[in-house]
Amino acid sequence: MMYSSRRKPVLYFKEERRSDTAKVLHQEETFLSGKCTVYKLFGLCMVLVLVSLLWLQLSCSGDMSTMTPEDPRVHQQQPPPPCPADGQASAAEDLSWGPHKLALVVPFRERFEELLVFVPFMHTFLNKKKIRHKILIINQVDHYRFNRASLINVGYLESGNDTDYLAMHDVDLLPLNEALDYGFPEDGPFHVASPELHPLYHYKTYVGGILLLTKKHYHMCNGMSNRFWGWGREDDEFYRRLRKAELQLFRPHGIDTGYKTFLHIHDPAWRKRDQKRVAAQKQEQFKVDPEGGLTNLRYRVDSRQELSISGAPCTIINTKLECDQSLTPWCLLG
Repeated sequence: MMYSSRRKPVLYFKEERRSDTAKVLHQEETFLSGKCTVYKLFGLCMVLVLVSLLWLQLSCSGDMSTMTPEDPRVHQQQPPPPCPADGQASAAEDLSWGPHKLALVVPFRERFEELLVFVPFMHTFLNKKKIRHKILIINQVDHYRFNRASLINVGYLESGNDTDYLAMHDVDLLPLNEALDYGFPEDGPFHVASPELHPLYHYKTYVGGILLLTKKHYHMCNGMSNRFWGWGREDDEFYRRLRKAELQLFRPHGIDTGYKTFLHIHDPAWRKRDQKRVAAQKQEQFKVDPEGGLTNLRYRVDSRQELSISGAPCTIINTKLECDQSLTPWCLLG
């Protein structure tokens, strides 16, 4: 099997139409090879100019002329599609963007300063790489402790049928090296923020920060465990799920920027992480969850909001998670 030159497999560790054109050209050569007067050439040029202008006018104004005041597109004040003269093609029409579309899933709660930086940065970064994408901010609005894994599960289920792969992406981690690959991970999960590149976490079994995988592969793992309330350990458990599903893990290859590959914008002094371990959580955090995941996820979407941050679109999905306190009493503090 051939792998991308930007990706290397990781060993798992115990605790990875041409004839018509020719005819037209021949007819043109035959016409021009005759004796043409200056007036004939001038007349031909004028006809071509008039036809071009008429076609340009019709193509630019055609959509606008069909809109009525009741058309919802008028109320949303969306611009008309670009004219051919603009030289711009949308991602959906430009085949160079490829057939795949990324759902960039961001588990989130109350880190708005980071979000204002993250969304426009990632939208620009992915556009430069011609990655079709949509950014989903899964905002936890209930009164339970933060649950990153459950929010990623919600992002998978709410990502829609127009996407075929996920990026499990922390809001405080920005890629600085444009050689990093965010393309479709067909051969297996691709850990973008590998231990050799992440500014903080360097142990071999680390798969957090930024991980790409197809929706098919995510479903094979039954998503992530919902038992991890508070900060940490959910990605270590997901590493075991990748092994159990016999999925080959890949990491970046040929990236020479080391620990300066990413910008970590989290300020621990300003926004401390919830690292408390209460009740039986201290013992349970190291156990494998063989049953939990997508199959026992309980949540409710409170609302959806389409936002634009500095011109970059994103979708905020306000989510209320549910907790069975008989199974995970540590979902609440105090």
